[in-house]
Amino acid sequence: MKTTLLLLSIFLISCSEKERKCQDFKTGTFEFTQEIEGKKQTSTFTRTEKLQIETYNGKTDTASVRWVNDCEFILQKLHPKTMNEKKAISMTILATDKNSYTFEYSFVGDAKKQRGVVTKK
Repeated sequence: MKTTLLLLSIFLISCSEKERKCQDFKTGTFEFTQEIEGKKQTSTFTRTEKLQIETYNGKTDTASVRWVNDCEFILQKLHPKTMNEKKAISMTILATDKNSYTFEYSFVGDAKKQRGVVTKK
């Protein structure tokens, strides 16, 4: 009996999914902070259904936004200056909270994914 109860508890815990209200984060103004070379760096961006305008270190970039589904989209810089900037970025919202979301991103076709948290302003 105890074994069955333990297995049922493990099954229920493993099946629970994080909440994903991706529609709440399709548009708006956001902030993303990450550590680069030991220093916290923050970028601010505004996203509409089709564009994302980001300011980082005093520079502004614009990218097109193409939604694959409610929780996944592709970013493509409109005016890339390097070969690396020409690469599209795949973004997936993994979980949402009231004012933030956890996401996973990588260059399209790249298996190496990174994670981050974005806060809605």
